[in-house]
Amino acid sequence: MGNTVPMSSSRTHQTRLIMPSDTNHHKSIFGGQVLRYIDEIAALAAMKHSKGEVVTASIDSVDFVSSAYAGDVLELESMVTYTGRTSMEVYVRVVCRDLKSGAERLTTESFVTMVAIDEQGKPREVVGIHPETETERRLFETGPARREYRKKKRELAHK
Repeated sequence: MGNTVPMSSSRTHQTRLIMPSDTNHHKSIFGGQVLRYIDEIAALAAMKHSKGEVVTASIDSVDFVSSAYAGDVLELESMVTYTGRTSMEVYVRVVCRDLKSGAERLTTESFVTMVAIDEQGKPREVVGIHPETETERRLFETGPARREYRKKKRELAHK
């Protein structure tokens, strides 16, 4: 595959217990708290891939699919799904797991763009990636379309 690494080498997992202080008056987790978790795990996957520091360029999409409540357990998974010269698109999936039954339900999906930086805070190049599973292949092959969408969105915002 040339100078690329497997997408799975950036895969990162976190488990979080939702505490009452993480919730709103409906007793469901604050969306902003979920965004914080997403940004953190996306950065960790990007740092694993780039072997260095990163900054968040954008949170490209966030789909809140279902709620989670105080006492629920969130499991987050992230992985670099597409790379540019200095940027990395990171997919984050958040599920709520019932520890007794093992049942899970999707709560949130997101794509985040991270940029690798050097010691001076300037963008630096990253190695490419290649998929190994069918799910990885689907995320990888749809990456250029998401990148083009982000580019068009930025162009429209700066007009």
